[in-house]
Amino acid sequence: MSGSSYCARAHVQRTFEQLMNVLPSQLKEKPQVILLAGGKTPFRNDTDRELPFRQESNFYYLSGCSVPGSFLLALYQPEHTNASTRLSIKLSIPEVQAADLMWSVPPPTIGEAKQLFDVTDIAYSSELQSTIELLLQSHPEAVFHTLPRNSSLFPPLPEEYMATIVTSETHTATDAYLLSSLHKTRLIKDENEVTMLRRANDISSRAHETVMRVLGNAVQGKILQAKGAGIDRPLLPGEWLIEKEAEAEAIFVASCRREGAVHQAYLPIVAASRRAATLHYCCNDREFTWGPVKPHDHLNHGALAHGPAPERQLEPQLLLIDAGCEWDCYSADITRTMPVGNGGKFTEKGKQIYSLVLEMQQKSMKILKPGVHWDTIQLLCHQILVEGFLDLGLFKGSKAEVLRSGISSAFFPHGVGHSLGMDVHDVPSASKPIINTTVPQDNVGHPSFYTYLRLRLLLAEGMVVTVEPGIYFHEHLLKAVEESEYVNHNLLEEYREMGGVRIEDDVLITSDGCENLTKVRSDVEWLESVCSGEI
Repeated sequence: MSGSSYCARAHVQRTFEQLMNVLPSQLKEKPQVILLAGGKTPFRNDTDRELPFRQESNFYYLSGCSVPGSFLLALYQPEHTNASTRLSIKLSIPEVQAADLMWSVPPPTIGEAKQLFDVTDIAYSSELQSTIELLLQSHPEAVFHTLPRNSSLFPPLPEEYMATIVTSETHTATDAYLLSSLHKTRLIKDENEVTMLRRANDISSRAHETVMRVLGNAVQGKILQAKGAGIDRPLLPGEWLIEKEAEAEAIFVASCRREGAVHQAYLPIVAASRRAATLHYCCNDREFTWGPVKPHDHLNHGALAHGPAPERQLEPQLLLIDAGCEWDCYSADITRTMPVGNGGKFTEKGKQIYSLVLEMQQKSMKILKPGVHWDTIQLLCHQILVEGFLDLGLFKGSKAEVLRSGISSAFFPHGVGHSLGMDVHDVPSASKPIINTTVPQDNVGHPSFYTYLRLRLLLAEGMVVTVEPGIYFHEHLLKAVEESEYVNHNLLEEYREMGGVRIEDDVLITSDGCENLTKVRSDVEWLESVCSGEI
């Protein structure tokens, strides 16, 4: 979904309104202008080979335009009472170059672009300099807003455009207000945005289930290789087994791509066994573990895991897949942890930890609604973890003592979730403001619970957040509790091989609660039934 079906004009209007809330009083009565550059096609270092292009999020939010090399010039006149003249948006796109037609897909013509994009006017980028000069003449006191100009994080504006504005004696050019205003505006999603987030979630949910069902079919011996497969000819997709992290990643990405998703929202995390304890493990280059699990022991040597009479059996282990695609610049972020080996069933200890993480997530989602502070959700997860570890015998002492000690942070070190939207870790300055008066001061738990939170706000209707508790047995993190009197160190040794468990869904905050946008199931019974090939 893009172009005229994308409500760019409404986004520009909301952004200007947010700007008006934060501007100094002496600037509020003046005409306001937003000038943005879109991204350009990137190239590999010192070559002419294109890299995948994805539009800069703020530019797309205000334009709905994914054409590389575009610009946006929006004018807001607060003194106008007529809504139709108060706001105007001009999109500048590159002109088709005849020499480029044989190499790449051309940008749309002006006529085509007028049918595609929800803006007031469209022209070629070559005309933008004269357009800026005319705007300076007609609005001599206009305030020009840009993204941070000395930052490598955003597409740069050409010097000639900024020089024309900066050298003017009557105009103001500032990059102090636009980015924070955009982040605050993007924090609350409209119906159009939620539709795209749903689509990204639907595609990604099916991709997660596809990986699970391939694993299940292999357990049942249903993945057979016909004569000559892998010898006289390549293996076909229906003959693929999943015995390596890379093979699981390939099937996930292929499933998304088949449904039209161009980009992954982030590098997929596909981690088996102990590697699942590394939160942003993106290597995805190891084989599953066979035989007794030892640190860095990957002695598969290409032997087949599945089939009627496998040479060896996979050691029971967990496979954590944290992956999601984009749909028109809107992201999904889903994590599922599934059993591998053991006939597609969890081991007893694997089921214990998985069920505890699922409880953390489900109880968190039950209390999500506008007005609830995200810190409350974080604290709740630590409380559930501590209770669960006390029941399992992994912790000793009273619940209050263990919580005060902060040792649960060694097992659940990250935040329970973050804002989600056009970017996976969306709108950081709005999600976790530097000046934040909303943080609860009572019953807050240990300070370490909040060290890595990316969201510290009261929830509001229209926010989209991830809910992703986890429990990990990471050697580096566990060093911090080696001397703790609250840890049953002997029993802990029996869990270290597990790596980690994380379960993550994407959730829309509604007027009276929340809606889970993620469709792939995570309950133990269904997960085992699929991964074992029983259903």
